[in-house]
Amino acid sequence: MKILIVDDQHLQREYISGLMRGEGVSYVETAANGADALERIRAVPFDLVMTDLMMPGFDGVQLIQRIAELERRPRLALISSSPKQLVGTVCLLAKLLSIEVVGQFCKPVLLEDIRTLIKRQARSGLPPFAAAALPISSDRDRMARAITSGEIQVWYQPKQALAQGTVYGVEALVRWLCPDGTVLLPSSFLPAVALHGLEEQLTFHVVEQSLRDQAAWRAAGYSLTVSVNLPTRLLDDRGLPDRLYEAVRSLQGDPSRICFELTENSTTNRASDYYAGACRLRMMGFGLSQDDFGQGYSSLYNLVTTPFTELKIDRSFIQRFVDDEKSRAIVESAVMLGDRLGLPVVAEGVETATQHQLLAQLGCFAVQGFFVSGALSAALLLQLLRKAGENETRDARCGDQNNGESSKNKTTCMAGAITGH
Repeated sequence: MKILIVDDQHLQREYISGLMRGEGVSYVETAANGADALERIRAVPFDLVMTDLMMPGFDGVQLIQRIAELERRPRLALISSSPKQLVGTVCLLAKLLSIEVVGQFCKPVLLEDIRTLIKRQARSGLPPFAAAALPISSDRDRMARAITSGEIQVWYQPKQALAQGTVYGVEALVRWLCPDGTVLLPSSFLPAVALHGLEEQLTFHVVEQSLRDQAAWRAAGYSLTVSVNLPTRLLDDRGLPDRLYEAVRSLQGDPSRICFELTENSTTNRASDYYAGACRLRMMGFGLSQDDFGQGYSSLYNLVTTPFTELKIDRSFIQRFVDDEKSRAIVESAVMLGDRLGLPVVAEGVETATQHQLLAQLGCFAVQGFFVSGALSAALLLQLLRKAGENETRDARCGDQNNGESSKNKTTCMAGAITGH
């Protein structure tokens, strides 16, 4: 693991470097400003850049903007004494620039912060340069072959029901496993997929692979609902719902076990096509999820006019709601709104035990995120579900002896089994 620490204060750089090395990170470099950091990043394939924001001459925001222009982008952690809302906005900026933020910490950084950061970085389990950007002009035929050949694979992130502490479903996500061993994240290649008109081909690839994996899990005793992202613009094609239904039935799938998450990063040319497509998918038995609730300007209007069966709170609110009163108010309101509308609410991006516990207290139905598990291959997901089942059985036995502790242990063990802890 190669880490670069960027801060204009010498003592801060040396202090954080010492904490890193004390936790076993052998390759740590420092930079006194954004310009110096950029030169080092161009020369060394850093896995993580930990940067301050307020620096004279070339600040942290400018550094993030310049990192976004690079072909190889390290992950990012923010260290700052700036107001939380400002830091949160910088995190949003990084997200919009397809830079993965794995942590934000207030000064002074504590040893526990460093340990958390190292765990998050290690937990991703991705080879170097996994967030490298694919040129938007990438060859269309190359991308189409990657879909049909299986280079673009379907991985699954578990969704955990908070009341039971068990995994009831998964979200299907894509990863591009390149021949050289590099793993590209969706943000690296989905813009090119959209540019070349391959979104429908990729969607059907995800649906068909999910159905095959779903059948394998069912044969092993696990009935999981699979959520699939559906770019809203595809509903411009009025025949899409029919083709999706035929694809599911041809593989002996059950539409009620497939939930399409309607993404807000695209829209239909005509509103009537959106509503017609959404209604027809529901009439065919598919679930519909309002994805990234709170992120798009039309979320509330869509929520009351579309036949959704699920509401997902955007991860940007979950990452901040423990300490930020505004974000917590939004999360609490979303949970209450979902309850009043009869919609199960799923919180995305849950990474800590504190977030997990607070969401349970608020009455949120389910969570997904690194605290439960990252995205897994179908085989690994099955393996870890079995491990979680073994832990659940063990907890039930403990519960006979410890009564009230059984439910608490069950949830904790499920999270631990899925994350490998």
